[in-house]
Amino acid sequence: MENKDSILKKSLSLFGNAFITSMTANSGYAIVSVLKNKYTQKHKWVSEEEMNDIVALCQSSPGPIAVSSNLMIGFQIAGPIGAFASVLGCIIPPIIMMIIVSFFYNYIITNRYVRIFMQGMQAGVIAMLLDVVIGLFMNIAKKREVFLFALMIIAFLYLRLFDLSIVYLLIFMIVAALVKTLIMTIQAKKGGKA
Repeated sequence: MENKDSILKKSLSLFGNAFITSMTANSGYAIVSVLKNKYTQKHKWVSEEEMNDIVALCQSSPGPIAVSSNLMIGFQIAGPIGAFASVLGCIIPPIIMMIIVSFFYNYIITNRYVRIFMQGMQAGVIAMLLDVVIGLFMNIAKKREVFLFALMIIAFLYLRLFDLSIVYLLIFMIVAALVKTLIMTIQAKKGGKA
């Protein structure tokens, strides 16, 4: 178990990173991309695979992905204190920005330069989203499992071709994963008896 000083230092760093990231990135997925770079490459506190698992879990959990990812990353790195610090760092900047925007709403909404700025930010967000998608795809590609590729293609086709609730897709994915786990368990038991 880590000592309290190390946990507090990491928690303070988590707060600072989440605060700065939340101030500079303008969407949840953009924040995830930045956090991924900071915690897997710069600090090396979590592995690429752990980070991809965290992103996958956060996408399926309710609420903003930025908050969910900061919560899970903070907990993974420094336990409950790290989770609290990371979430607090993530939510303070948007709250401050909302207060400021509410005071100047009429001016901001009609300002031509603000609209141009927002359009430019959209292009940056698309690039960051693409980075997350490519990272998740590369993680699946490294495993070279036909099952994962099949699920990815099924999910993509379902979302593009059918106008049905995503709940059906989630149920299908859960059932498919359970069936695969059951098959692997049976095969492992047979292999152990041989």
